[in-house]
Amino acid sequence: MAGEVSYASKPWLKSYDKGVPEKIQYEEICMPDILDRSAAQNPDRMALNFQGYTMTYKELKDMVDRFATWLAGVGIKKGDAVAIILPNMIPCVVAYYAIHRLGGIVVLNNPTYSDRELEHQLNDSGAKIMIIIDLLANRMIDLRPKTKVKQIIITSIGDYLPFPVNLLFPLVGKKKGLLPAKPIKQANDVLRWKDCIAKSQPNPPKAKLTFDDTAMYQYTGGTTGVSKGVILTHGNISKQVQQIRAWFPKFTGTYNVNLGALPFFHVFGMSCAMNFSIIQGWGDILIPKPQPEPLLEAIRKFKPNFGALVPTMFIGMLNHPNMKTTDMTCFKGFFSGSAPLPVEVIHDFEKTAGSVICEGFGMTETTPVTHTNPFEGVRKIGSIGLPISDTECRIVDLDKGETDMPVGEPGELIIRGPQVTKGYLNKPEETAGLLRNGWCYTGDIATMDEDGYFYIVDRKKDMIISGGFNVYPRDIDEAYYEHPKVMEACAIGIPDAKRGENVKLFIVLKEGETATAEEMIEYGKSKLATYKLPTEVEFRKELPKSTVGKVLRKELRAEELAKRKK
Repeated sequence: MAGEVSYASKPWLKSYDKGVPEKIQYEEICMPDILDRSAAQNPDRMALNFQGYTMTYKELKDMVDRFATWLAGVGIKKGDAVAIILPNMIPCVVAYYAIHRLGGIVVLNNPTYSDRELEHQLNDSGAKIMIIIDLLANRMIDLRPKTKVKQIIITSIGDYLPFPVNLLFPLVGKKKGLLPAKPIKQANDVLRWKDCIAKSQPNPPKAKLTFDDTAMYQYTGGTTGVSKGVILTHGNISKQVQQIRAWFPKFTGTYNVNLGALPFFHVFGMSCAMNFSIIQGWGDILIPKPQPEPLLEAIRKFKPNFGALVPTMFIGMLNHPNMKTTDMTCFKGFFSGSAPLPVEVIHDFEKTAGSVICEGFGMTETTPVTHTNPFEGVRKIGSIGLPISDTECRIVDLDKGETDMPVGEPGELIIRGPQVTKGYLNKPEETAGLLRNGWCYTGDIATMDEDGYFYIVDRKKDMIISGGFNVYPRDIDEAYYEHPKVMEACAIGIPDAKRGENVKLFIVLKEGETATAEEMIEYGKSKLATYKLPTEVEFRKELPKSTVGKVLRKELRAEELAKRKK
């Protein structure tokens, strides 16, 4: 079959940048040893910058070792799970590496999740300790009896701030909501982060780690339904950063500063903003709340060179008044993932910022990066790019998932590579649905062109079937992003007795703009086939999003269905 030959011949290889290998000779080294090496090579180089407080690689390694010593002292050993419930701040990075140093299993949890969601994740993972921000302290003290957690370690935004901000923080922090509104409850085994560090020496026991050992339970979703714990090994994590490094040979050996805006509790931020900086020996500007103003302020102050961001961060900055007065020439490149970046946004942002955006693709189950556009070669706007080194991909039929689709024809994207998870924690049925015959079934509908560039059409479960036609919501979103009044757009399918489903469109207008549903439907007539046209339009001030800014189409759909059942 023509399609079969195309995938087997890996047409994407001809589009690789010079120096990017097809295969990688992996160094068998886990992240704690990678940190040690970066610290030994450049001990006095800035590793982390938090709100202007800088920490060198030597200081970072010392704190990691001290916290690992403390963890070992309370009984944490290889195979024990420890939960981190923190935004991007110094203790988050330190705890991550300290847990791994002992062979413990890191559980990165989203601090914005509800008690119900966190209770499930803590129990599912079996976490014995949780490291939290003080804003969550009273809630987590109340939640602890429902879990297996023994000790709670509390840190604060104010623990690491430069002088004189650190002196003013107790007053300013309360006003800005950065400190708990009420005193933290008295409870046993609740300790302060800085006390644990101060009481410990930097000489922890060193666990023998292998690439097959479990390193993390990384939870997916959680905003609706029960989130799944993706099992990531030390091999998944180390090989992923080695894959990313191989994709950018031009920058290996040079010092750069990363904009650490992606939440580290999300797999995209963990690999591309935290671990990638460590393996490169780069500095990382930690952004605890990646809203447009803090992002632009950090860019003006610290002049980072790279930024891996998600679509809502680009959209937010692009529509912020301070974008025009922020010098973006410090950037050598931006990278986008986690959700499709509208083509119109790419054009507008690049024109305004003067820096290119390389769009890529990944998922929690692949640690996450599987595709990205070349940094120096042909960058196809709207494409997720090429499979990265050591990554094989196919597009297969949507029914059985066995037959390769011809070039240019849509089907399900399936992936094979060293970054693919070995499965979900405690969920054998879901694991069997994800991993089949050595391939990871992504649930994404995609196409591949003759040059080996891949394009995400939509999610299988998001596809709308209207009057017998397959309608991909992303096509509709893209059309409306071109409208000068529209800031965000999201289409869903709604039940219809005659057609099966019709299209409903949710729109967020740019500030100061007004529009009617009739106006928007009329606009669509010049952009979309009749069967793709929205039959309903709802204007909103904002759309539901995940913490990394992905618009939650499934949440809009669930809301709509619940409303129609009433």
